[in-house]
Amino acid sequence: MFVRWLISIVLNAVALIIVAELFESFQLEGFGAAILASFILAIVNVIIKPILVILTLPITVISLGLFLFVINAITLMITQALMGSSFVIDGFGIAIVASVIISIINLLLNNLVKDSMR
Repeated sequence: MFVRWLISIVLNAVALIIVAELFESFQLEGFGAAILASFILAIVNVIIKPILVILTLPITVISLGLFLFVINAITLMITQALMGSSFVIDGFGIAIVASVIISIINLLLNNLVKDSMR
């Protein structure tokens, strides 16, 4: 179970790096910063995200779940606020776009890793 969690952290770091390469307004200082951001994001997702999901449940249901991307963007913004200058997102709009792309990249990477582990 711990190995799966570590693999998840590394794959999320890779997704963060890919997004940082795609957008100038999404900046990471390097792989170490990506690993740290991934770790902090995992903690934020465990502690803060469930609270946000419960508080915004009506709007999430009305939007057919699309509001979850806004919640993911909020968790990204919290992570970058905790990390300081080593992780910078220049605006909430890019955070929403990045959260969508990170979700897609994580889906693809997790499927690749699962297939290779079989």
